[in-house]
This record gives sequence, structure tokens and C-alpha cells, in this order.
Amino acid sequence: MQATTTTAPAPPPPTKDTAAERPRLGERIVAAIHRDPLTAPHAVRNDAVLAVLLAALATVLALVGDHGRRPDALGWTLLLAAHAPLVWRRRRPLLVLLCVLALVAPYHALDNNHVAPVAATMVPLYTIAATGPPRRTLCLGSLVICGTLLQNALTNPDGFVELLRITGWVVAVLVSGVDVRYYRQYVAAIVERAERAERTREEEARRRVAEERLRIARDLHDLLAHSITLIGVQTSVAAHVLAADPDRLDRRTVAKALDDIADTCRTARGELRTTLEVLREHGAGDARGPLPGLDGVPDLVEAARLAGARVEHSGRFGTVPPAVGAAAYRIVQEALTNAVRHAGPEPSVRVDLRTENGALHLSVTDDGTGPDPDGTSGFGLVGMRERARSVGGTLDAGAREGGGFQVTATLPLTTPAPTDATAATIVEGTRTA
Repeated sequence: MQATTTTAPAPPPPTKDTAAERPRLGERIVAAIHRDPLTAPHAVRNDAVLAVLLAALATVLALVGDHGRRPDALGWTLLLAAHAPLVWRRRRPLLVLLCVLALVAPYHALDNNHVAPVAATMVPLYTIAATGPPRRTLCLGSLVICGTLLQNALTNPDGFVELLRITGWVVAVLVSGVDVRYYRQYVAAIVERAERAERTREEEARRRVAEERLRIARDLHDLLAHSITLIGVQTSVAAHVLAADPDRLDRRTVAKALDDIADTCRTARGELRTTLEVLREHGAGDARGPLPGLDGVPDLVEAARLAGARVEHSGRFGTVPPAVGAAAYRIVQEALTNAVRHAGPEPSVRVDLRTENGALHLSVTDDGTGPDPDGTSGFGLVGMRERARSVGGTLDAGAREGGGFQVTATLPLTTPAPTDATAATIVEGTRTA
């Protein structure tokens, strides 16, 4: 019987998608340039590696440079020790610069190789210029240049060219650091503006979706409350006819009540389809359909009459903006619905519409008992006030002194209609809700 051995499966090679998700070397370099050095990850580790590389470079320069100025044991100690504080250059750049200068100054005073410690001095200078305010950078640069002039005057009075070279390096490093600092601030400002613009767009989209949902809720409330109230009244009429005298059934009255119910259902179904089409994915370009207007008020009056109310209608108005006409239509619809529902049997209702002083004035009054003060208040009055405010108007509703209930509204004709959200935004909002 032979023993079988199993080997662990080899890990799958990285796929193309995984390799594509890794940032490229150029992208990492650009990200490192744009990143604030004070908040960069692994700062101490990276600076320790930089300090070791600069120390190796200084050692090479000291060995291959002027043999007459090759450092002795003390010089080597000072030179290598000057690179140790660079590990903390991002956390305490000013303190690191002072420590480096404190070690480099005696190194130069001993007339060792003057080129070797230049990089160790320039790195903290660059860090201060790239992270600190310009005033501090200018002051420190001036102090370093003055100290260099003083030390060169004491140790090498004839080295004018070398003095110019060192001063040029100091100025170049400081200017480079300040330029990088301003560049990072510029990039950060661009990113911040882009993020703020994105947040603004998202907030605007959410606001428009909320406004459109509120509009749809108002439309559904007005439509369903009006239709269901009429259907309830017409059904009560049919039931009363059937139960009043079964032996002498008035078939014509029953048939008329049922026909009225069917007409109300068809009208409600058509308006409901128009209202809900904004939530459909297909045909989202202009799915709202035509807005109801003042030309539909006579139909509302006739429907209220069929429900048993005695309605008088008068209107003197010219051209009305579509948004104002839609708001007036919904206000009249809700007011008539409330009159049929709460004013008692066969209320007397008057609907008056007129344009005057650049505004549409409407009033709906009845002589009924009005709503029950102890009953639960619905959204009808709230919806009517929102309709009026949506076009910059006002609405008052309350009991009349002589009895009954009155709704009055003033809707300006010059106020531009509020911009509704596009259907695409509504669809997207309903998906994310």
C-alpha cells in the first residue's frame, strides 16, 4: 500500500485587476510631494534612512575631497554625530537645526573638509522652510548666512568664492522649501474646494429630492382625499336609496350614483398615474405630465355638487402662470373636499377666483358646522399652506363669525415658480432612500 503525500496548493498569482489597483511609482512620488511632511506616515523611519544615506554621502565626500583637510578622529565624530538629529527633523525642525549647527560649527572651526556636512545642514533648513511660516524662514536664513560669514571670516578669510557658493546654496534651499510649501497649500486648497463643491452638489440633490417627495406627497394627499371623500358620499347615497324603500327601488338614482362613483374612480386613476409616473425608470425625461390648472376648477365644482353640496362658482381672472394655477387648483380641491366632509349635509359653498393687484385671490366659504374641534387634524390645512408658500403666497383658514368655514389665499402672479428636481434626480433619490 503506497502512501500518498499532499502538498499545499500554491498561492494564486496576482491578477491583472490586483496589479492595476496598486498605485504606480510615479503616483506615489506625486502623492509624497503633495503630502504635508508633518503628517506623512512612517516619518521617523524614513528620516532615519535619509540620515544614514546622508552620513554615507558625507563620508565619501570627506574621503575623496581635499586630502589635507581629511577629518581626524574628532572631525569624524562631529561629522557623523551631526547626521543623528536628522531622524527627528519633521517633529522638531528648529531644534534639529540648532543641534546640527552646534556640531558642524566646531567641525568647520577645525578646518576639516567643508563640503561634507553641507547636506546635513541643508536638510533641516529645507524642512523649516517647507513647514514653517515665511517670516521664521527668513529670520533663520539670515542668521545662518550671518553665522557662515562670521565663521568664514575667522577660518578662511580668502575664501570669497566658497562664501558665495555656501550663501547661494542656503538661499536656494530656503526658496525651494517656501515654494514647495506654497505649492502644497495650493493643491490642498484645490482639493478642499473640489470636496466642498461635491458636498454642495450632493446636498442640493438631496434637497431637490426632498422637495419633490413633498410635492408628490401633497399631490397624493389632495387626490386621494378628494376622490375617496366623493366616493364615500356617493356610496352613502346609493346605500340610502337601497335601504330607504326596498319595495319601490329607484333604479335610476342608484345607477346614477354608481356611474358617479365610476367617473370619480376613472378621474382619480388618471391623476394618480400622472403623479406616479415621475417614479418610473423609463421615460424619465419629462414624466410629470401637464399640471392641473384653473380650467379644472369647474370639474371640481361639479364633483362637489354630485356629492350633495350646493356650490356657487364665480371667476374673473386672466392669464395665470402654470405653477400658480396648479396651486390654486389644489387649494380649491382640498377646500371643497373639507366642505363636503365636515360641513354637514347639503352645505352651501361659494368659490370665488379673481385677479387683482398682480395677484390671484381665491376664497372658498361654506355655511356648515365646520370640522370637529376635538377631532384629529389631518394634513389638509398644512398642505394648502404649503401650496400657497410654494409660489410665494399666503393662506388663511378658519371658522367664520356667522358660522361655517372659510379658506382665503393670495397667490402673486409675478413670483417665478420654484424649480423642481429633474426626473433623473428623483429616480436616483428613490433608489438611495
